[in-house]
Parts: sequence; structure tokens; C-alpha cells
Amino acid sequence: MKNQFALLAVAVFLLIFAPYLSWAGNTKFDPKNINEVRGAAEQGDTNAQLMLWSAYGKGEGVTKDQVESVKWLRKVAEQGNPKAQSLLGDAQFNGIGVSKDYMEAAKWFTKAANQGDAHAQAALGFMYHNGSGVPQDKIESTKWFRMAADQGEPMAQFRLGVAYNTGDGVPKNTTEAVKWYRKAAEQNNPDGQYALGVSYGTGDGVPRDYVLAYMWINLAAAQGNPKFSKSRDRIEKLMTPEQIADAEKLTREWVPAVPPK
Repeated sequence: MKNQFALLAVAVFLLIFAPYLSWAGNTKFDPKNINEVRGAAEQGDTNAQLMLWSAYGKGEGVTKDQVESVKWLRKVAEQGNPKAQSLLGDAQFNGIGVSKDYMEAAKWFTKAANQGDAHAQAALGFMYHNGSGVPQDKIESTKWFRMAADQGEPMAQFRLGVAYNTGDGVPKNTTEAVKWYRKAAEQNNPDGQYALGVSYGTGDGVPRDYVLAYMWINLAAAQGNPKFSKSRDRIEKLMTPEQIADAEKLTREWVPAVPPK
């Protein structure tokens, strides 16, 4: 298990703007009204500030300018909006529109996480795990992963499974690891699917089942990681033609679960 699981141990959480691009709703406006929108934003109107954040971030109606975009995002974050705080943490973590600053990122993620933002909670899980901007603390890391996982955040569910598999911040428990891999896998998270497939292939935390191992690893491989494809091919060599046909049928019929609201 340890050797097959190695590629998961080095998984890196890339924090990006994508999780919340649709959060702010309709932020488009007629470029002819830019002065009116800017005036409202300068008076503290959150909707206008979000319009400018989105417009400058995407280059819609104005020249794309990440520095200007983040300036308006910060104003929303400073008013206590957890999604804006989480996005500002992303910007500081990646150096988008501001200088890269892990301590500043952790500050904004913490503000958002304490208000229940699952993305920020997952981000803190990674930061405490790696010691980025905060002291390395596996117990604290697992705490934040669990909070995000309980809200249905699939990457946090996968990482909580990893923690149980390795005994990082929690007692080692492969059955519990499989439980969290499954939750992530059912939301079409490729790392969760791969980890669940590996568990079925090795019989670690679940009874060994090559058909289910192939199915889950095949689903993960379909999302483009060549390492997953190689693992599927290794499993295939252990299977009969009938088992392969069953696994392919399960793959075709599989439908991802609807994530919780």
C-alpha cells in the first residue's frame, strides 16, 4: 500500500480563484457606467466593489488588472465577507495581484474559516500540514480538514482520508480512511477515486475487490492523470476478462453524487 500510495503523499493543493467565480452572482455592468460603479464602490457599496473586482480580474469592459481587482476584493473582505476573505487568501497565497505572502494568506483564510467557509478551512488544513505561513501542526491540520470535509469539500475529504491512512494528526485507521476516500470519490474527486481504488486493490480498509479497484482507478484515470492509467493497467493484469468487462460496465454506469448544499 505504501509504495502504491506514494504519489498521493506528495499531493499539492493549488489554491485558485475557481471555487468562487460564480459566488458573487451577476457582476457585469455596462462599461459606460464605470464612473457610477466606481463612485458607489468608493462609498463602500459591496455590490459595486464586487463588480470592479470581477471586471478587472477578467478584463470585462476594462483593461485586465489583477492589482486593481484585488484592491476591490480586499475592501469587500475588510467588511467581513467570508467568501471575499477566502479569495483574498488565495490571492496572497499565489501572489495574484499582490505579493506572495503565506502569513497574510493564513490570516485571511483564518477569518473566513472561522465563519464556516469550507474552502478556507481546507486551505488552512494544507497550510498547517506543510507549515506554510503557520507552524507545522498535523493535529491542527486535520482539525481544519475535518471541518471542511464535514461540509462536503471533496479535497478535504480526501486529505482527511490520507490522515487516517498515515496516522497524521489522528490514530491510524484504514477503515476510516476508506470512508473519507469514498465521500470524495463519489463527488468525482480523482484523488479520492484513486485512493479508494488502491484500497480495494490491496484490501486495505476494505475487502480486496479487483473489479471495484479497477472501476475507481479507471474513473480517476479518465480525468487525465497518466499515473492513474498505469495503476489501472497493473490491476487489469490481475483480472479475468469477465472481471474487466464487469468493471468497465460499472465505470460506464457510474454517476457522481450530488454534493451537499
